[in-house]
Amino acid sequence: MRRDAITDEIAQLDPIADHLRIVYLVGTREFPFTTQRSLEMALFRTFASERIAALLDRTGQFAHAGQKRYDDTMLIIAEIAEFGYDSERGAAAIRIMNRMHRRYAIANEDFLYVLSTFAIEPIKWNHALGWRLSTAGERLANFTFWQEVGRRMGIHDIPATLEDLWRFQMDYETRYFKFSAASQRVGQAGLAIFTQWFPALMRPLVRTVVYGLLDDMLLTAFGFPHPPQWWRKLLYRAMRLRAWAVGLVHPSGKPYSVTALRSR
Repeated sequence: MRRDAITDEIAQLDPIADHLRIVYLVGTREFPFTTQRSLEMALFRTFASERIAALLDRTGQFAHAGQKRYDDTMLIIAEIAEFGYDSERGAAAIRIMNRMHRRYAIANEDFLYVLSTFAIEPIKWNHALGWRLSTAGERLANFTFWQEVGRRMGIHDIPATLEDLWRFQMDYETRYFKFSAASQRVGQAGLAIFTQWFPALMRPLVRTVVYGLLDDMLLTAFGFPHPPQWWRKLLYRAMRLRAWAVGLVHPSGKPYSVTALRSR
């Protein structure tokens, strides 16, 4: 299917009634790279919450088995997004996720914050990585998708609109994004996941790239160095150059499926 045909199909769909189809097409055909990177950064962003970091630090899951925890989380999200939250596979993924979370005392507010990152980070990263800007319908479809997933997770008080969810997220980060030893340890563990995908000689550069992609609130919470502004601008221009190049190339005939890939 040609890219313009995919874009046209999305434009003809209802962002609420057809949100599952839109999320599938956006994630597997329209913006597969952008979607995957944004979900990775969404997960990483949650580590900056002092309460979430404290829990992850106590369990040691990312410190001792970070790649496995990352793979498990990304696979669960992919099962839900690619097959739908009420499909046999999607519902099973939500049950597994709920069973994992029941072992810990997690505040509803923290659950809601994590949910907000998966609804909002794709919008932010689309501006940097997307070969075109996402449409209002695509943003509403993604919000509706995560709203429904949250309800099936038993999360309460989910905002009724994307704008309200964004305001909740900003307020939460103002209150809970603080430097702590736990945040620093979990942040370093998360950074190690990214860097270990590359040869050892490239890892210092990869760390510097990651620093340049994070905002000041994240860098401060993790105790990471703040890169110079020229480095941030250079990275942004490189991402926009890639986006421009992607826009010139037609995608392959096959959809990008995380569930069909082997974990790293």
